Amino acid sequence: MAYTHYTDIPADIAERAARVRIVVFDVDGTLTDGRLWYGEDGRETKVFHVHDGLGLKRLQENGVKVAIITARISHPVSLRAEELGIPHVYQGQKDKRACLNELLSALRLTPEQAAFVGDDLPDLPAMGIAGLSVAVANAHPWVAERAHWRTRLSGGYGAAREVADMILAAQGKAEAERDRWQ
Repeated sequence: MAYTHYTDIPADIAERAARVRIVVFDVDGTLTDGRLWYGEDGRETKVFHVHDGLGLKRLQENGVKVAIITARISHPVSLRAEELGIPHVYQGQKDKRACLNELLSALRLTPEQAAFVGDDLPDLPAMGIAGLSVAVANAHPWVAERAHWRTRLSGGYGAAREVADMILAAQGKAEAERDRWQ
């Protein structure tokens, strides 16, 4: 049976996704639902969706690098990235475009080989240079209208997995990925 979950990907998006060698994610509002949780002791906690985590691991195991670029600094982000084996984690980045350019240069990749997934205004500069810019379903309208593609799911609720699945489908790896679990 053919993999049909992403047969409705527009041709131009599929072409962009087929070139992707690295997917870069914002965190708050993209890998999480955007809410900030603080305990009585002042410690921050974050909630990550397990489906997103598996999607990020599947990208990596299929030869697509994964990175995180976020403006905030948060220990839970470091823990989650370590758990998922994400080596490229950049926190406290006020200029996400510059950070993305430096990362691409270090990895000898072109902007066309990068996807950037975000939800709010600080993500726009990096999204503007990425070959594939993705806005999660709950992205700010100004971000959504400038993205190449928009997820059906919201940040923190499977949007990252949706991006991973779409990229794997565009690269012709989705059926083998599905079959590996049967």
